[in-house]
Amino acid sequence: MTIRRLMAPSAAALVASTITGYAGPCSPEIERMQARVDARVEAAARAGPSAPENSAALLHRQPTPSSVAAAEARLGELSPQMVNAVREAMARAREADQVGDLTRCEQALAEVQRTIGP
Repeated sequence: MTIRRLMAPSAAALVASTITGYAGPCSPEIERMQARVDARVEAAARAGPSAPENSAALLHRQPTPSSVAAAEARLGELSPQMVNAVREAMARAREADQVGDLTRCEQALAEVQRTIGP
């Protein structure tokens, strides 16, 4: 299996491992949206051109979702604005979830949905 094919599952596993044990009112929706975002990044990775392996890939470190999305943005599949908008909206959703603000969480997730599309 190529490194490129391992990047998305590795990124998804990393995200799943960093989710806190606290389950707020919006946690299931956040998890579902994160899965959709991960699927969108993976689809872009499979459809787009590949880039040469850089020296960081040789250090046996797992890519983060942010680094995968940034690499895709550099290749033109995902715009940097889209990546930043999704990252910021997901952070707002998690923050709202932690304080129990369901309305604010749902608004942030709706923004993510509008940004990534159907």
